[in-house]
Amino acid sequence: MVLEELGKSLRKALGRITDASSVDEDLIKEVSKDLQRALLQADVNVQLVLSITKRVEERALQERPPPGMSVKEHVIKTIYEELVAVLDKGEPLPMRSQRIMLVGLYGQGKTTTAGKLAWQCSKKGFKVGLIAADVHRPAAYEQLLQLGEKVGVDVYGEPGKKDAPGIVERGLHKFKDKNVIIIDTSGRHALEEDLIQELKDVAAVAKPDEKLLVLDSQVGQQAGVQAAAFHDAVGVTGVVLTKMDGTAKGGGALSAVAQTRARIVYIGVGEQIRDLEPFNANRFISRLLGMGDLQALMDLAKESVTDVDVEETSRNIMSGRFTLKDMYNQMEAVNKMGPLKKIMSMIPGFGNVEEKMDLENSQKRLRKYKVIMDSMTEEEMEDPRIIKASRVKRIAIGAGVSSSDVRELIKQYNQSKKMMKELMGNRKMRKQLMKQMQSGDMGL
Repeated sequence: MVLEELGKSLRKALGRITDASSVDEDLIKEVSKDLQRALLQADVNVQLVLSITKRVEERALQERPPPGMSVKEHVIKTIYEELVAVLDKGEPLPMRSQRIMLVGLYGQGKTTTAGKLAWQCSKKGFKVGLIAADVHRPAAYEQLLQLGEKVGVDVYGEPGKKDAPGIVERGLHKFKDKNVIIIDTSGRHALEEDLIQELKDVAAVAKPDEKLLVLDSQVGQQAGVQAAAFHDAVGVTGVVLTKMDGTAKGGGALSAVAQTRARIVYIGVGEQIRDLEPFNANRFISRLLGMGDLQALMDLAKESVTDVDVEETSRNIMSGRFTLKDMYNQMEAVNKMGPLKKIMSMIPGFGNVEEKMDLENSQKRLRKYKVIMDSMTEEEMEDPRIIKASRVKRIAIGAGVSSSDVRELIKQYNQSKKMMKELMGNRKMRKQLMKQMQSGDMGL
């Protein structure tokens, strides 16, 4: 979950509203103080915090709820809208033929972001080229080359040479047949005149359509200074916030974006090559407040489980035939979508599920179940009823687990089968699933 600690604090503030018997001025002011405390602890700029909470107080006390909306719902909606307004600064990065230049200090995640962005573009069908213009950091070219090989895109660089503008110029000529060209530039531990001049020279040669500032979400208040300096140098058109998957404060980076009025185009939410999400202020704040993000969940599912036979599994469920093989396919699909914590944060009402469930152990249990099923025969997967004591023992030895672990899996399977049977007994639900199957839109 992005900005985990801030999310928990904000959800706690909203809980004060939902748990209250009535909403009055005293409650609004108490909630406002809770919001201030949560945002300040997340390192959000003080003036920005005061501005947000002042607008929340004014609207909550002065505006009348729309017809059909309760006072509580109106106050929560007001908080949501004011937080969205801070971050909603423009359109996302368009997917088209373009040149993209990445800038930022050392250690912010520029090179990794270049690889992730290349993967995003290639998945959309674009021919992508990566140019290694970071001529100062040791092994920068080798790292970009490895990422290029991983995502299947070409990389141009000249190891050992320090002429960044020249490398870019020759790289552009080499990649004249590419739709999207991504340029990874040099960074420093601090903003220096020679770095600024090099970036200006590279930008003059590249003439990029987008100049993206890559910011580590843990930078804090210094993010504002960095954003302003890079913007003055090359005219930053967008921001990529990295390392947004942990408990980092992150507020400094968010407030820097708000102050410079540059739009956030992507957020890095993990270490995997696919862990780069197009930024959407509404969906981001919705997840932060525990309201979920079903669209992101559907997008993730469609990207992640293309090689899992979801349609066959769905047909088996529809026919009332649910085998261990179908259960295996379901688990494989969930596993490919990433950590359970990330998935649950996208489901409305499950934003604080980690406080109630041990998701880490649940993930481990799923992995153990998969190993157990890998030790079963095809016959056992298709008809689990034949798995008796002798088979249980053999499967346990093959999987390196105890017999009780195998029995636990069988018990879980029987519970899932019962649930599927009850689900299919619901005629309305069955009709809806049939319609989705016929249209070819099964979500996953």
